[in-house]
Amino acid sequence: MDLKKHKILVVGAGGIGCELLKNLILTGFADIEVIDLDTIELSNLNRQFLFQKCHVGKPKAIIARESVLKYNTNANIIAYHDSIMSQKYNVDYFKKFSIVLNALDNKAARSHVNRLCLAADVPLIESGSAGYLGQVTLIKKNLTECYDCLPKPPQKTFPGCTIRNTPSEPIHCIVWAKHLFNQLFGAEDPDEAVSPDGEDPENMAQAGQNSVEKTQVVRVSTRQWAKETKYNPVKLFNKLFNDDVKYLLSMSKLWEKRKPPAPLEWTNCIGNDSVPLREDQSQTNQENNKMNSLRIWSISECCKIFEDSVNKLFQTLSSEGDEEILCWDKDDEDAMNFVASAANLRCMVFSIAVKSKFEIKSLAGNIIPAIATTNAIVAGLIVLEALKVLENKMDECKTVYLRDKPIQNKMVVPGQLVKPNPKCYVCAAKPEISVRINLNSFTVKQFETKILKQELNMIQPDVEIDDGTGRIIISSEEGETDTNNEKTLATFGLSDQSRLKCDDFFQDYEIKIILFHSENLDSTKEYEFISDSQTIKDIQSNVEKENLKQKQIEEERKSRPVEEDIVIESVKSIEEKKRSYEKAFQEENAPSEEEISSKKLKPEDSDDLTSTSVNNASDVISEEDETRNNQQCDNDVILEEVEEIMLEEDSKPPEDKLNGHNGRQKETSENKDSNGSSSQDDDIIECSSGDDVIEINDDESQSYQNGNTNQSTVDSSNVNGEGSNDAITLE
Repeated sequence: MDLKKHKILVVGAGGIGCELLKNLILTGFADIEVIDLDTIELSNLNRQFLFQKCHVGKPKAIIARESVLKYNTNANIIAYHDSIMSQKYNVDYFKKFSIVLNALDNKAARSHVNRLCLAADVPLIESGSAGYLGQVTLIKKNLTECYDCLPKPPQKTFPGCTIRNTPSEPIHCIVWAKHLFNQLFGAEDPDEAVSPDGEDPENMAQAGQNSVEKTQVVRVSTRQWAKETKYNPVKLFNKLFNDDVKYLLSMSKLWEKRKPPAPLEWTNCIGNDSVPLREDQSQTNQENNKMNSLRIWSISECCKIFEDSVNKLFQTLSSEGDEEILCWDKDDEDAMNFVASAANLRCMVFSIAVKSKFEIKSLAGNIIPAIATTNAIVAGLIVLEALKVLENKMDECKTVYLRDKPIQNKMVVPGQLVKPNPKCYVCAAKPEISVRINLNSFTVKQFETKILKQELNMIQPDVEIDDGTGRIIISSEEGETDTNNEKTLATFGLSDQSRLKCDDFFQDYEIKIILFHSENLDSTKEYEFISDSQTIKDIQSNVEKENLKQKQIEEERKSRPVEEDIVIESVKSIEEKKRSYEKAFQEENAPSEEEISSKKLKPEDSDDLTSTSVNNASDVISEEDETRNNQQCDNDVILEEVEEIMLEEDSKPPEDKLNGHNGRQKETSENKDSNGSSSQDDDIIECSSGDDVIEINDDESQSYQNGNTNQSTVDSSNVNGEGSNDAITLE
């Protein structure tokens, strides 16, 4: 197969992407395009080997291309520092590739590439890694399940009142800080408000009013207030960590069973160099840790970093224009510093253990620590599966799992490809999904943002009421349906089991959504996909059962060799005792030199022997055979005594079973030797019942065999007259 004629698209140039690009070039592929939006940061260098310290801050795709070209300068590699969700990478763009290889790290981008590959009918190799776990699978239209065939469990969310009023964990403060970023610099979302919630269910009806009167805090939009102060960091600090906290303190019912928060003053904090330690870090470790991202910032540092990041973000926002917004990105240094400092300051207010910037980034970006070797293995598996596809051997493709614990001594476990889900809302012939929702309160804007874009990963949706009227309530054309945004769905006459036709021209994707009206949804849910709930529970249940099963297998595997080591050691000690008895007996009954010399053949007899037949030779040594047989009889008596001694010494049931046959085994072995048998192995213990045979080899490995003896176990002799191939080898 000529690999150079195949055009490959690699989406992602991070942990897996670096390894993948290197593998593709070394395998022989020479026509590759790579797309990645991220830039290189210092934390990438421990596993993304195509990058060096001098590359920090530069686009991953561009630097990855430059690095892999050193392996093959003649390769044609085109790199794009861009988002795969950009409109320029449409269905026609995807059609020019032989295969697409995903090396992404987020659900939205994976789902988007999945849909474009289905629309273009181009095979896709999907992959992912999480710590020591990894997975690689083929996605092909009408042949396998697609990325969206099974519902993905949603990311864990928290009630708004917990985030705004009563945080108790670092993650609550981190979520609050991300919401604060959006309120100040990003897209404002009413559901991401950061000011205290006066309508908290635990709060008394009039709570907060006294505090407002005393502190003269005016409750206005966070963005509006920030603009009025020209994003003054000190005023922002005092409002967020002092005035708002005092307002919360007035809600006395909230603090009856909780530790109340402690307001912070800028003047008191800016010069405070004390370090609020986390629970698992001592002062000594804090001083020894020189890496800034792993250190716990002091109160003064948090204030200074908060001030610096606010100023820089405001400058960036101002340069973009009045109508522009900033998007939070974990790889944006200023955005990350803002969230880290704001989250830790809020942790201090509520007496919550603070986190390092590195830890906050992991939580805020939903990052699972990456393992370099996992990424390398996954990248290798991607290329192996891609080669099968390009050779038109899709029937040989597998879904391959990389496990953190071995299954039947295997860390890499292949599985069969799964057929498409006939009810999939993406790859089914007529995609359809049902949503339970309160039509009287859910707005058109919420439907577009939370269901179409967030849940169904649509980019530019158009929505038409499927009642024959052709009414459009959401349009991808900018400004065309903006007047509908704040209207509820019920305003348009939508009721229980109404249908909506939704399509995304960019993704070449259409779906029908059936609306089920409900006013009794769980208080923590605004909507619910009807089929997803049980499916996710089934998936989670199956995963738990599989994990429990593997845990039991692991425990059995660990316990089994220990028991057998005891048995084998017992067998060895018994054998050593037997051999010492036999050696002593043989030395005691050894013939004298005179007897040996008297039995030597005379010269004339020797001459006769060389010319006689085999039968005559047997006659000549018959006297010696008779002597050996007499000695064997005496031997039997001694071995019976040895057997009695060993039975007395050993009372354990497993060893009793072995000891009950030791004498017979040795007797059989010596009988064979006296009769000219070819059995040379002194380490065979044969049980007369024929149920178990244990072979103790020189390398201390053990073979357990049920039934009759395998020829490979006891030379070529067949003890019980029949062979067996059912041996189990334990290492």
